[in-house]
Amino acid sequence: MTRPRCEISWFSALCDDDYEFLGVPDNKLKSSWEHCRDIVLQAEAGGFDNILLPSGYELGIDTTAFAAAIAPMLKRMRLLMAVRIGELWPPQLARQIATIDRMLGGRLTVNIISSDMPGERLDSAPRYARTVEAMSILKTMLNGHPLDHQGEFWKLKLNPARVTTLSGKAPLLYFGGLSEDAREAAAKGCDVFLMWPDKKETIAAIIADMTARAAKYGRKLRYGYRAHMIVRETETEARVAADRLLSKLDAATGAAIRAKSLDSLSAGVQAQAALRETASTDGYAEPHLWTGVGRARSGCGAAIVGDPDQVLAKLNDYRDMGIEAFILSGYPHAAEADLFARHVLPKIDHGPLE
Repeated sequence: MTRPRCEISWFSALCDDDYEFLGVPDNKLKSSWEHCRDIVLQAEAGGFDNILLPSGYELGIDTTAFAAAIAPMLKRMRLLMAVRIGELWPPQLARQIATIDRMLGGRLTVNIISSDMPGERLDSAPRYARTVEAMSILKTMLNGHPLDHQGEFWKLKLNPARVTTLSGKAPLLYFGGLSEDAREAAAKGCDVFLMWPDKKETIAAIIADMTARAAKYGRKLRYGYRAHMIVRETETEARVAADRLLSKLDAATGAAIRAKSLDSLSAGVQAQAALRETASTDGYAEPHLWTGVGRARSGCGAAIVGDPDQVLAKLNDYRDMGIEAFILSGYPHAAEADLFARHVLPKIDHGPLE
């Protein structure tokens, strides 16, 4: 069977999320310019197409500053820069995106996060409505069009900034969320809809729902899947590595880590918790999908665990369902990137999303 090429991305732990043992802080793995730079350079050397630079106001280091610093160091890999809409003024963000895209040689993509302002809290419906407005403003300005936006959150009449992306077009906007408001926002404004791990039938149902929602607005979405990886030469070794990752975690520490995240009450996080709670006693929700990671982090809470052929088969199952982009990670991030790059990546027809 011939499958369309897919994008394979890795993850740089800007948000204080790198461990040898989950829940046990390690000074060598703390988020810093040096450590996160090394993860990015490892991913480029390994052949990944893109890398997510996550963002968390209360965690880690600043994403936009990091993206600008790392951009001139990369020769071919894209950056997927996460931006929290609640923290930013869209016209200024458009200038930052265009500037960094040029520094990167035209290879910037953007992960939109529907966040609150630090210290404030909006209800779901207005927060996602603000995100839809922001995506519209960004696309208008980055596509080089004059802006006349009269919305609930911004009333702006501006010419596009002099600085443009290298292509003169807006970059791909990646976005995820499972609530009703999040799904509608995605259908209206994003390009790539991201999902966290779940059972295959659940992923299929989400894709069907989002395809129908986007069609209502005359749009088509592309689909992405965010998951952790634990790949070893044998399935037994992979399962041992998964168990080792949790071997020093206690329940109270795991709960504290999950509660610290800004999105700890979101529909997506609740779905990850439900997946974990309905898994088998050894943590597997379905073959090779292990939910143990979610015991020590909010957000993406499951890993694909197995030997290279098993991991490849799992990814190909998702590709057959219509997923074109994968954002992968593992612990520690640089080491697991190397394992995936050696054992699995050469077997996949992959490249940046057009």
